[in-house]
Amino acid sequence: MIKNAPSTLTRSPWRSAICSLFVVAAVVALVAAVASSDAVGQRVGGNGINIANKIAPWVIEHTAYGQQAEFFVVLADQADLSQAANWRTKADKGLYVHKTLLNKARATQGPILEWLRERNIERQSFYIVNAILVKGTRQIAAELATRQDVARIEGNPRIQNNLPQPEAFNEVSSQSSVAHPIAIEPGIQYTHAPDVWALGFMGEGITMASADTGVRWTHNALKPHYRGWDGQNADHDYNWHDSIHDSVGNPCGNDSPEPCDDLGHGSHTTGTMIGDDGAGNQIGMAPAAKWIGCRNMDANTGTPARYIECMQWFLAPTRIDGSDPDPTKAPDITNNSWECPSSEGCSAGTLQAAVEAQAAAGIMMVSAAQNSGPGCSTVQNPPGIYAATYSVGALNTGTDIIAGFSSRGPVTADGSNRIKPDITAPGTNTRSAFNDSDSSYANLSGTSMATPHIAGALALLWNAVPSLRHQLTDSRDTLNNAAVHISSTLCGDAGPPNNVYGWGRVDILAAVQGGGTPSPTPTATPTATATIPPSPTPTATPTTTPPPSPSPTPSSPGGSPTPTPTAIPTSTPTEPPRVTPRPRPTPHSRP
Repeated sequence: MIKNAPSTLTRSPWRSAICSLFVVAAVVALVAAVASSDAVGQRVGGNGINIANKIAPWVIEHTAYGQQAEFFVVLADQADLSQAANWRTKADKGLYVHKTLLNKARATQGPILEWLRERNIERQSFYIVNAILVKGTRQIAAELATRQDVARIEGNPRIQNNLPQPEAFNEVSSQSSVAHPIAIEPGIQYTHAPDVWALGFMGEGITMASADTGVRWTHNALKPHYRGWDGQNADHDYNWHDSIHDSVGNPCGNDSPEPCDDLGHGSHTTGTMIGDDGAGNQIGMAPAAKWIGCRNMDANTGTPARYIECMQWFLAPTRIDGSDPDPTKAPDITNNSWECPSSEGCSAGTLQAAVEAQAAAGIMMVSAAQNSGPGCSTVQNPPGIYAATYSVGALNTGTDIIAGFSSRGPVTADGSNRIKPDITAPGTNTRSAFNDSDSSYANLSGTSMATPHIAGALALLWNAVPSLRHQLTDSRDTLNNAAVHISSTLCGDAGPPNNVYGWGRVDILAAVQGGGTPSPTPTATPTATATIPPSPTPTATPTTTPPPSPSPTPSSPGGSPTPTPTAIPTSTPTEPPRVTPRPRPTPHSRP
């Protein structure tokens, strides 16, 4: 596949100007080619300019000189998920959303898939967004753009995520089994998670998902908490998916049949969510919760297709071979550290549809605000910019001072001026599991270290206050209202919330005590049962048929809800933060 274009931040002014002229010239050439081609059928609006406007500049640039590129054919007819709010339970929401999306894809994708099959064009069908991933030439893109059932043609660029790397401290092999600490990790302590444990709530009944570089599932601090491990046997069906199908030289290979971590980052974030080896390494927020995982990055390289494939799998996990999707096995919370800059060719709208489909199904998506601070409006890439994503900034661990690298709002990339991040958590010098061995640990710093603190805090909240489970807006309001507000006018009003700290530093004990009456005994979320026929899950093998019949209708109604990566700086704000007593604002609508 064609590699992604260089970041606009690394291009010289002359090169940027030349590239811009090249894209303009390519558009003109495309219009001319479309206008003169005998193979092109109907034209939207009857002219080539409208057709060209449906094709993203990234696609035009990466199909120059007869080259092939991967691009999404996004259909005009997208599913309406607004009625998902009328279903009470997560199981019913998930079944409804899955059925609705599948119905739409099945009803609309057939003619395009047949057209592609007849021309032997590589293709991959998605339903979480009604779209088809195609590998083809500019002429193929132009012909597809003439169709009235096609809304737009978007690129599938390769994105180099700026993931944190291990710091000076790094325990490996046998050393870590001797040198482990004897205390709970400082970041976990600072959130007051141990105080919630003392009340009897450690995340029982909650499943969290890692969307990352994978997970070393056999790690001593992770294996006991893997949903696919019963203490004696491993069952990876419904608990693991690998969206990497075309890597070269990756240590995990392609389509790994069991959880594997090719970089260490995913094991680290999973550890902060749930990690505990029972021998002193208390690295996780919710050690009684379970985890599942989907690898959406080849080391640090992601694509929109990989991101969307994992989001689709979370919506309805499948067996390892991709069969028998089951929405009742969806995770409660997903943890995300990836980003997808529009400047690199990502389609913010296409990714947003996938994020919002998860939310409609009752899945809480927690995402790093990213590491492009300390400037304002540096929260500018999906998924951290979205209202449907609970975005997390990083504090210097043990303090209420924002980390210099933590991205700030307001969000100007989409014109919303949305306040981001939503909340902050410890994110520097964080010790957690690593992938060198089953007993290795490493220190990392980044907003992706803060994010699993929030994912774990939500697991504790839902364990302690079951009435909040899968009530996404109410749960966010509960955490926000209980946070320790930290005033800052660096990027706008002091708040709460503000564009540096969001609603402030998470305090999970205050959230549990203020979110309702905690259950006296932790209880697991009931698992709904359903007979669900097989449906397509993206695989390395192209699909040629539309998605099959959807899952059963839910049984009962009810009601509820871009920075380009840079090196992590070490600077801190010049304005000292002012910590005030915890506010109790009224629940706010999502910005």
